[in-house]
Amino acid sequence: MRGVMLSFSFLLAFLLHLLLFATAPMASIMIGQMSLSHAEFGMVYSASMFSLILFRIPWGLIADRIGYLWTLKIALPIAAASALARAFAPSYPMLLASQFILGLGLASVMPCLPLIIKEWSAGRPLGLATGIYISGFAVGNAAALGVTPLLLEIINWRYVLFFCGGLAVVMGILWWGWAKSSMKSTPDSKPGQFKTVFKNPLVWILLLLMSAAMGGYDTLATWMPKVLEMKKIDKALASLLPLGFFLAGPVVGWISDRFPNRKNTIILLGLLAAASTMGINYAPFPFLLFCLFLSGFTTIGVLTITLALPAEQENFSSSIGTVVGFISSLGNVGPLVMPVVFGLLIDLTGSFHASVFFVAALSGITFILGGRVITRNS
Repeated sequence: MRGVMLSFSFLLAFLLHLLLFATAPMASIMIGQMSLSHAEFGMVYSASMFSLILFRIPWGLIADRIGYLWTLKIALPIAAASALARAFAPSYPMLLASQFILGLGLASVMPCLPLIIKEWSAGRPLGLATGIYISGFAVGNAAALGVTPLLLEIINWRYVLFFCGGLAVVMGILWWGWAKSSMKSTPDSKPGQFKTVFKNPLVWILLLLMSAAMGGYDTLATWMPKVLEMKKIDKALASLLPLGFFLAGPVVGWISDRFPNRKNTIILLGLLAAASTMGINYAPFPFLLFCLFLSGFTTIGVLTITLALPAEQENFSSSIGTVVGFISSLGNVGPLVMPVVFGLLIDLTGSFHASVFFVAALSGITFILGGRVITRNS
């Protein structure tokens, strides 16, 4: 069962990003067939992101009380039903509603993943197990952005979404049939316990690290094709960023398990993140390619450690879902704000150099300062 449950953690992460990003390659088709503006299509993605942010904290509280097994038994059918419903939504309001409910169901995944690896890692360090499920996010993203366009060449976009919804149904069936847990529910948890958690400085350090890590990666992933185009370089080379994303989870997780001093690892990743991101401005080809890869690797490497730490802290043993729900919810401030600032700086300066410097400085400084104080608060 250990292998089965750890495989579930990877598959859940895969499913989360597959369902969220499956609509991205359909922009032109959906805009044309549903007579949408570009802003209206943007709301299709934003509707699910809004509910993700809104409901991760409640799902974390629920997971800590009734356990991740029943939390996902409730949430996965919600995600599957809404994923199927959006495939044949008859109108734009119905599409937005199904996207919002999809986010409601998927919001349970992130708080539950650390609970799964906490139980099934058999007392071993959690870095590698965390890194493996984080690589599932990268694979799901790659499948959504890479496989979906191929499917659109042979079948209607609604059937592509229906196929993705079918995968969610299969995941729900597998979870109901094979998932196991010995974690006991704690319905008598006191509200004061959670106030104590939020007063812990480590929670706020983790929140800053997550916001900078997700914001740094998402900003670079969003804007790098445009930056490479401005540098007169093939924008397809931006795919080196998700390659770094994919490898960062297991590699950094493995390293952090063998070198328990997370302070030094995070500081080193912060220095490398700042240097490699700045290298995007000035590094000549082909060294630029290494900078792109390393930028993705270092930011997601910090994210891996950030998500492993709550499950490793004894004082969070009864509140792991709450902590991860909190930091993964509010941590979306980075991905929401940083890409906008990046574009604004291009508008103001006419160049991408200040924008890249902004990401390098913010991510690097946050990682380094967070690493310096994280040990004394853990």
